[in-house]
Amino acid sequence: MLYYFCYELLYRNYASQYPLLKAFNVFQYVTFRTAYAAVTALAISLAAGPLVIRKLRDFKFGQEIRSEGPASHQAKRGTPTMGGVLIIGSILFSTLVWANLRNRAIWIAIVGMLGCALVGFADDYLKIARKRSLGLTARQKLLGQLMVCLMVGGLLFFLTDFNTVLNVPFFKNLQPELPIALYLGFIVFVIIGSSNAVNLTDGLDGLAISVTVVAASALTALTYVTGHVKFADYLDLVHTPGVWEVTILGGALVGASLGFLWFNAPQAEVFMGDVGSLGIGGALGTMSVIIKQELVLPILGGVFVMEALSVMIQVTSFKLTGKRVFKMSPLHHHFELLGWKEPKIVFRFLILAILFALLSLTTLKLR
Repeated sequence: MLYYFCYELLYRNYASQYPLLKAFNVFQYVTFRTAYAAVTALAISLAAGPLVIRKLRDFKFGQEIRSEGPASHQAKRGTPTMGGVLIIGSILFSTLVWANLRNRAIWIAIVGMLGCALVGFADDYLKIARKRSLGLTARQKLLGQLMVCLMVGGLLFFLTDFNTVLNVPFFKNLQPELPIALYLGFIVFVIIGSSNAVNLTDGLDGLAISVTVVAASALTALTYVTGHVKFADYLDLVHTPGVWEVTILGGALVGASLGFLWFNAPQAEVFMGDVGSLGIGGALGTMSVIIKQELVLPILGGVFVMEALSVMIQVTSFKLTGKRVFKMSPLHHHFELLGWKEPKIVFRFLILAILFALLSLTTLKLR
């Protein structure tokens, strides 16, 4: 919106007549707009947070706690949930304000984020309506996510110059080209996996959202260098024209997450709910697909992967042997039952998230 008004309309047409308008030249730069997208999303989150929390309380949108979880979590019952509407709303508004809306990639990223968020919204609403910790069935949730993924894949192939070359980290000359059907299945796996991994991580005050800040920051940097033709060529990355505009959504995600963390830090005043966690995971997954860094996503989101793998290992082990590997899954609950305090788990997982993010950035040169 501001890109069109300030740069294309005012700067291009009137800067020669009105020298003061030459300052609007800065709006053409993605770095400038990304920074202010982050600031805008942060400001909206902080300003609207108290109102959103109050409304969630008025509507009695309180969190239901599963009975088999750690006993300490029962005190959190009734804490306002569905706070993810604040995160997703802040990202959407900021992106629409600062992005070049003629860019198709930015709309595809928005579709991926909003689609997964809507699945999460339905899940949260059913939990509240039924007054229990179960909303959509696993099959219903998976079907909803699958529809979103197929929509994202279809838009990529029909509306952009998207190709099926796979960018493999750490291997400079390994860029296999996959059949379209296989690549579409890969897109489905990446986005659904990312969405559910963030959802599984959201179990402690400030955990998922703080890890999101780190992962989204690294992914935003990767988006910028991948979308910049000179950087992409220098680093031997698969370049897709126009994708660096998605950097703005990444910046907005970082800002909105920081703003939400203000209210979600221990003791949490609000939980993001599935509308937030599935939406964030959908945004991360869709961004990684658009910039063709799908195989780097498990590295920069290493904490999310650890949490998801702990659930898979636990379920598989119990079905095959009748024994549990962890005291409880996801992994953060295992450490809770070992006696670790909630803030200690959150901070240590955050340290791991930073290390994973730094490792993901090294893939740019270690090739």
